[in-house]
Amino acid sequence: MKILRIAQMFLLLAAATAMALDLGPAAPPKPESTRRPPPPDPAVLRQGGDTIADAVQIWFPFFLTGTTVGYTDDYDEVCPYTQSTSPDVVYTFALPYDTWTDIDMDGSTYDTKIYIYDEELTLIACNDDFYPDYVSKLENVPLLADVTYYLVIDGYGGDAGDYVVTSMWIDDFCDVEPAPGMNVENEPPLVDGYLDAHNGGCNSPDFGDPFGVLGGDAHFFGRSGWYLSVDGEQFRDTDWFVHQLGPDGVRSITVFAEEDTYIFQLGPQDCAEVGVLQNVLAPACEDMTLTVTGEPFGTVWIWVGPTIFDGQGEYDYTLSLDPLDVVGVQSKSWSSVQGLFR
Repeated sequence: MKILRIAQMFLLLAAATAMALDLGPAAPPKPESTRRPPPPDPAVLRQGGDTIADAVQIWFPFFLTGTTVGYTDDYDEVCPYTQSTSPDVVYTFALPYDTWTDIDMDGSTYDTKIYIYDEELTLIACNDDFYPDYVSKLENVPLLADVTYYLVIDGYGGDAGDYVVTSMWIDDFCDVEPAPGMNVENEPPLVDGYLDAHNGGCNSPDFGDPFGVLGGDAHFFGRSGWYLSVDGEQFRDTDWFVHQLGPDGVRSITVFAEEDTYIFQLGPQDCAEVGVLQNVLAPACEDMTLTVTGEPFGTVWIWVGPTIFDGQGEYDYTLSLDPLDVVGVQSKSWSSVQGLFR
């Protein structure tokens, strides 16, 4: 699993480079697709069903290959892009026990989209672009025992083509809780229509660019995640902090989170010009440390947030700060110093 997570980290870093480590809460604009789905082809072998009513049964873990060419456009979800006319195919499955899973479309040859409904047709998970080539992946999807699920393989715009879909068990899901003595963020719940007036930093100009404070040596418990804006657009919660360095101008900050999470050092400290000076990606349930530098006793800007722009609800994280030791200086004679080495 650690090898898998390391591979995921490098893939996400590649994706981050393609997106220039965007600090914003909403996904950047995606190129408009001018493609239209091809007409249905009766000769196409239908690997999956065309609709939920004739979804093809599969069993975990699975490895699927097929094509969406020749199917019809029956479904669409916003995650976070809209106005898709791509053909889609549908599979169905159920599990005998609760679990968590990743479902990966790496290796597909077109601009994909993937999502899961439960038996009430409630959306459980959705992803449009995970990889830089616009191929999709679902991460840390919670699945309940004895529930019928529907897996929809879709596309963006009118794009269609060959798909590859692989499922994998997640055996390192973690539950992050605040420890005694931690500073707690206390951000309001990320409900749909949320207005981020709480440590949203430069992403919250309507509320005066509010920053949180990482103070002293106290560890921090925070909450991040995703929500829908008032107009239905998918947003991620981004947390911005100010931290004062110690006398050496160096500080190590370790992030541990329930979902893949970025921690950035930002600069210059001006919302009109701010960018990423350095960054660390913390895969879910793994410690990763960012060592920040600056002037002695100076301040630094820190950003924490999800690696992707669309996801499900809230998740928790902690920031652990290394001890800030200030050593008192005493006047000593050279003879007394020599005595220390005898």
